[in-house]
Amino acid sequence: MAKLLHRSISRRMVEELKVEKDTVFWDRDLPGFGLRAYESGKKVYIVQTRARGKSKRATVGRHGVLTADQARRRATLMIARLKAGKEASAAHSASGEQDGLTIAELAERYLNDHVEVRCKPKTVTLCRLLLSNHIIPTLGHVPVEALERKQVAELHYRLRDRPAMANHVVATLSRMFNRAEGWGLIPESTNPCRAFPKYKTQKHERFLTEGEFRRLGRVLSDAAHEGGISVHAVAALRLLMLTGCRRSEILGLRWTDVDLEANVLHLADSKTGPRAVPLSPAAARVLSELPRVLDNPWVIVSRKRGEHLRNINQPWEIIRRRAKLDDVRLHDLRHSWASRALALGESLPMIGRLLGHTQVETTARYAHLARDSVKESAARVAASIGADMYKHREPVEITRHQASS
Repeated sequence: MAKLLHRSISRRMVEELKVEKDTVFWDRDLPGFGLRAYESGKKVYIVQTRARGKSKRATVGRHGVLTADQARRRATLMIARLKAGKEASAAHSASGEQDGLTIAELAERYLNDHVEVRCKPKTVTLCRLLLSNHIIPTLGHVPVEALERKQVAELHYRLRDRPAMANHVVATLSRMFNRAEGWGLIPESTNPCRAFPKYKTQKHERFLTEGEFRRLGRVLSDAAHEGGISVHAVAALRLLMLTGCRRSEILGLRWTDVDLEANVLHLADSKTGPRAVPLSPAAARVLSELPRVLDNPWVIVSRKRGEHLRNINQPWEIIRRRAKLDDVRLHDLRHSWASRALALGESLPMIGRLLGHTQVETTARYAHLARDSVKESAARVAASIGADMYKHREPVEITRHQASS
């Protein structure tokens, strides 16, 4: 019969442990977490606790397959599940014969039951890429309950040369664990990615000047008259400049979304949910002059019958090259719209509302421009007052005697 001993279960202790007969060692720091060491040299991590008046025991896994730290973390989850009257493992029975739900299996359920059901196509595509290229190849074989923060950090570090991608990978993994908690697959507050430090990413900031706006406007007018670029692509670029909308909001615009009498766009499926976009006279004119295509509900139509334009990158490359704006991205038109609004005195909350931001932090990226606008306004006000203060001041004549003294 095995002898029961209490001591701290650590990597060093387990690796150095030798017994002459089967023995169970219980951890003194985590009640219910133990190690069964066999005379043959085999070592197995176990858990034991009481639930509803009955003693429950389950196998965590073999040493060598799991480290002591991994077994301790997994044991914590299994004890919590047993006390709650559930099976020790979310995916298998409490017999411990299986390693439990793996990251790959969780990723498949997360993609099928959550992302594809609740998210937009662009998000689905990005999630598939992150899972198939980074998360599953590296961590797919790891049991969900055994994943350690150190392994997440190693994956994050491996992608350090692509900081934005590294942050996206960890964020996706974190959302997977949040869903696993919500589905009851793992206990709450066991997400190893929670509050994970992110790499700093360099924000691309490029704002068009008044001269560049004029130059871009002339190039678009020439393109509309000369041909080579469809009138719908030209209209899309003009609308991006005049409304501050996202590319997807303009390309996915239907004529039923356009109310030229009220001068407003009703966007039912924008990135942040339904919103109304006021139309300036210039933007309304672009829409009113744009030819409609029979049996096509879209505003920015494609050459394919019944479809809308999906890729505007090629027309934009031609236009920005002609306008000598090679460093300007399409999304910079939205940033430039916000910059011009700040220069005209609009507040950050109002700009956030007009741009369809749901979080203040998103609009806060323009805060430094707001400070610059305030400084410029203060300088203009001070210059105006100074001109009035010294308008009637008579020049002082200095005599030779005063100069010599």
